Amino acid sequence: MEITSIQKNIHNSPRKIRLVVDMVRHMKPSVAISQLQFTNKAAALPISKAIKTVLGNAKAQNLDINEMIFKSIEVNEGGRMKRFRPGTKGRAKPYVKRMSHLKIILTNEIKQEKIVTKGDKSKETK
Repeated sequence: MEITSIQKNIHNSPRKIRLVVDMVRHMKPSVAISQLQFTNKAAALPISKAIKTVLGNAKAQNLDINEMIFKSIEVNEGGRMKRFRPGTKGRAKPYVKRMSHLKIILTNEIKQEKIVTKGDKSKETK
């Protein structure tokens, strides 16, 4: 069964969030939360909150949260806040504050990988 959580308008740029997400993508969610507590990045806090949210959703569905694994974690670009800084001779220097959307999908099913051989025969393994 799949459980989804979407966090929108996180006030960190997608590039900075992807750095932290790539670090925890292949961990179990409970291990990822403990790892994020000791990560010295600003993006670790909203990612940790999003993982706790999706684990809470799984617990509400009466699923065992110790058996859950990440099926996918997506970081997409959200809106942009356009701001201006004063420049020389009365000019305005524009800059952009980027926001992100974070989508986490958990599943309790075992991944099945496809092995492709030279003869285009595909075999599924557990």
